[in-house]
Amino acid sequence: MRVVIAGGGRSAVYLASLLIAQKHTVRVIEHRRDVLARLHSDLPTEVIVEGNPLDGDVIEHAGIGGADVFVACLPEDAENLLLCYIVRSRYETQRTIAWINNPRHAWLYDDKFHVDVALNQAEILAKLVEEEMSLGDMMVLLKLQRGKFALVEEVIPAGAQVVGHALKDIDLPANSVITAILRRGEMIIPNGDTELLAGDEVLAIVDPPAAEALERLFGFPGGG
Repeated sequence: MRVVIAGGGRSAVYLASLLIAQKHTVRVIEHRRDVLARLHSDLPTEVIVEGNPLDGDVIEHAGIGGADVFVACLPEDAENLLLCYIVRSRYETQRTIAWINNPRHAWLYDDKFHVDVALNQAEILAKLVEEEMSLGDMMVLLKLQRGKFALVEEVIPAGAQVVGHALKDIDLPANSVITAILRRGEMIIPNGDTELLAGDEVLAIVDPPAAEALERLFGFPGGG
């Protein structure tokens, strides 16, 4: 999959890192000098396209013509909306995702501007609070397919029953997929032989019943 990301903020860097680890082709467009200095220390040089994404030559150089997904993560809502409109209408990009900076502008992020998925930080935080109350230490990072599935994060505590066990030996709930493990600043793409350790941050895609079962499995024995 080819993904073009406009903006090099922290969220964009994290997303790019995840996609790169999963062997996707990623380009991050950024023109702010202070952001670029950090970006070059966080991502491979070949991923970074220096320039303003509102410049047609720059975004074309980033490969928008062949991109499967476009992600707008600029600090101005008007720029994010404009870019989503342009990449769909001019380059026929299949999927557009846009970050909402000001919640008051959320109503604009719809099919008028060709936004397929709008990420509203305020709404996400509100849902996280709700999910935190029902899922203990598990955090919901992103809802997928209108809540049918979710990307969740769980930190494995010392004493959890899964510590020291390989994934192939753990009876994971149905409709759950372990997508990544963050360990001491490194990202691990897991396989059956990957052993879980205390302190691991586990990212998984689950449906609601699997989320509850996974939280029990990864939590303290007998705990919630």
